[in-house]
Amino acid sequence: MLFKKSAVNILRSKTRSLLTMTGIAVGSFAVALISQISATGAAQVTDILENMGINTVLVQSRQASVAAHLDDGDIMTLTTLGGVNKAMPLMSANARAELPQKSLPCLVWGINGEAREIISLNPLHGRLIDTRDISDNSLVCVIDEEIARKTYGRSNIVGKKVNLLIGGEYREFEIIGVASSGLSVLRSALSGIIPDFAYVPFSTMQELTGRDVYDKIAVLLGEDADGSVTERIESKLGGRELTASNLLQQKNQLRNLTETVTFALSIIAGISLFVAGLTVMTTMLVSVNERTREIGIKKSVGAGNFDIMKEFLSESTLLSFFGSTAGCTLALAVSLVGCGILGIGFNFSLWRFLSPVLFSLALGTLFGVYPALKAANMEPIEALRM
Repeated sequence: MLFKKSAVNILRSKTRSLLTMTGIAVGSFAVALISQISATGAAQVTDILENMGINTVLVQSRQASVAAHLDDGDIMTLTTLGGVNKAMPLMSANARAELPQKSLPCLVWGINGEAREIISLNPLHGRLIDTRDISDNSLVCVIDEEIARKTYGRSNIVGKKVNLLIGGEYREFEIIGVASSGLSVLRSALSGIIPDFAYVPFSTMQELTGRDVYDKIAVLLGEDADGSVTERIESKLGGRELTASNLLQQKNQLRNLTETVTFALSIIAGISLFVAGLTVMTTMLVSVNERTREIGIKKSVGAGNFDIMKEFLSESTLLSFFGSTAGCTLALAVSLVGCGILGIGFNFSLWRFLSPVLFSLALGTLFGVYPALKAANMEPIEALRM
């Protein structure tokens, strides 16, 4: 009954009430949407790293500008280390892919037949590099799906030819497979930052670049690996400026960064909710001034201070509830549509959308206390004179 009366009083000034609720809705929308974007982004990063292989350690030079000199002896050394399952040579080089429809920059990786397991390279069409390609130094390559779609507008272009600029000279490679890597979603979101990938036999890359060593080694950890494995790998290959990085460590770093950024953005969005609370106070003060005579009449017929206070507090609470509910509902709808457009999973949490509503209710009640007290403390005779 109390909230029914409050709703009627709110509808007396539709425009003012609507503007007040809009301010609350904007603040709640911002808080809920920022929280949802953060959760979705964190989930995508986790999925990407898991697809790439959380149990993979990459051994490379500490200095990005200096190439490491790793060889078969290093691979043998690492495979005998406790906690290590397999090790695979890796080479990388910035290159350019020339296809009939388009020319685009890419990063070429020299790999062997264990790429599927160690770096989670999954073929969508055709096949991956095998031992015969390695032994024959074959001019074959596997490209990622992005290159195929950018050049031919479809994913399956197995059998086509591509000219790759490696070692200062273009060579024609046959496309034997189109692969999907864990970076596909992240690359779509960061277009122009993360390059497209092409994969060739590491032996072919060695021949074309005139090198007999590797830039990197990808190490697949066993189930018995512990947290000290990266330190033991670096120690085993001591005497050189090498680093072993675990994707699990990068995952934790990214999660911490995401949480910090989300907290900062939520504080900024929370300020807008605070301003909306001040708007609720202003609205309720105006309402008290407009209804002074009504308050006097109610007091003269027996209404107590607490009754008057409850009436105005319920109005401020309702304003906050309707506004925050509308804002959070809109945030939920935008999140669903955005995830559908981007083709990513929607990470739903009831608390994520409920917490801005509760916070708004608390603010609305808090900022409604002063107007409610002002109304409750009016003297009936003085109120009737106004």
